Amino acid sequence: MDFIDAYQQWADAHVFYGTAHIPGPATHADPLADRAAAWEARLVEETPNGRLLRHNALFDALTRGGKLHLLHVTHALEQISEHGILYPSGGCLVGSIYCAPLSVSGSGFRMHNLAAYVLTKEAPAFVAKVGEPGSAPTPLIFEVNLPPQAYRGLAGVDYLRLGSIHLEIYRRLEYLLSKAERHQLRETIVSRTKNSTAFLALTAAIVYQSASVRPEQFLRLLDETIPRLPILGYLYFEALAEYLMLHSTTAQTKERAERGEFNNWLYKEMLFESFPHMSGKFDLAKFRPSPSELDSLIARIDHTIDTGHARAYLTERISFLVAARLFTPGEVPEAWHHTRWEFDSLSGQFGPLLGHLIHRELRTFGRYPDFYFYFDQHKALQAWNYWNHMDIVTPFNGTIPKGEIGINPAYPELDYRIWRAEQDDTGRLHPAEQLDLTIAPRLVDIKYTLMRNNQWTEPATAAA
Repeated sequence: MDFIDAYQQWADAHVFYGTAHIPGPATHADPLADRAAAWEARLVEETPNGRLLRHNALFDALTRGGKLHLLHVTHALEQISEHGILYPSGGCLVGSIYCAPLSVSGSGFRMHNLAAYVLTKEAPAFVAKVGEPGSAPTPLIFEVNLPPQAYRGLAGVDYLRLGSIHLEIYRRLEYLLSKAERHQLRETIVSRTKNSTAFLALTAAIVYQSASVRPEQFLRLLDETIPRLPILGYLYFEALAEYLMLHSTTAQTKERAERGEFNNWLYKEMLFESFPHMSGKFDLAKFRPSPSELDSLIARIDHTIDTGHARAYLTERISFLVAARLFTPGEVPEAWHHTRWEFDSLSGQFGPLLGHLIHRELRTFGRYPDFYFYFDQHKALQAWNYWNHMDIVTPFNGTIPKGEIGINPAYPELDYRIWRAEQDDTGRLHPAEQLDLTIAPRLVDIKYTLMRNNQWTEPATAAA
């Protein structure tokens, strides 16, 4: 894969919010173009909080330039300080220092509601479950100076669009496996896909043929398919989080919307309410709320949500996301009973799906966990190369601009300062001690990230 291919793939993996709603020339190359445009209009114009998709505090800070103040939470400051190096982690921000926004408030900083949740609820729950004795989450304030040439557009990386990139990286690194291992991996991926035909065919019929299906039937089939296609757990989570943030009308949601913030507590509470064990081992591949209990789960999180409307929405939205993120762009799968169930043939129709499945499978497959770090490091190198080309200093999660923002550790002459922070009685953060730490452009091993183990560095993101 040469540079131009990698550039195009990474460009396609980003959402350009500043221009996404501007109609482009009609084309037959993308059969989903009209549906994608219709979805964007629906999300922005037909939901109570849709305006935040285009106008929010995060976007204001990014386009304004100058200084950015960000919160990062760690539970291993002593070990990090001993070595003087802060490493980025993988996850939905690929290879960034995972942060959330802060805004100046008097002599201190007010936390974005995402930052407040991570600091006051998520990180303490993690430390209580798997932390070292005596360890505690520590807030760090990052001050990042954006240079004049920094990109002022709004290009957010969407980790759900990384399937094709995963597939290409595997093809480059597959010879780290033996012939027998490569054969076994391919057969495993093909088997998972073949045995998920009922769900994939249903989503294709909904999207391309406007097929009508009862939400109960769809959600039941989705639930049955997630163990075979773990990426569906991620799609389900993002679709449900999106729905809650866009449709909630609670007083708390309205208050946060007035500040230009999506209410992140909704999906966080929903996630940990339904899967409390994830506070110690974060794994969205296991996100599969019981279809029979979905209504009661939503009602406990937000009484303003119409659960019937939510089920219908999820049926449509997840179907669209499957077609848009897991099928090869431009391909419309059909004649399912004629499908050639061989890896190379399937990659023509389901390349992104195969890539996501491989990326997941390799974490536990044969000897490859020993090499998995290099797979993600390779991906991070490509991301850093693209971000530096675009002069993106602080990438953000573009799946939906909920507030997840990172620091590009490979940006030339990255200009930043770091403080250990303390929280006052009003909840504001104040710099307490400037730290002599260096951000290094090298991923920390997955087993050391906060949401997966109890050593050395950063909280992985909510979509890690």
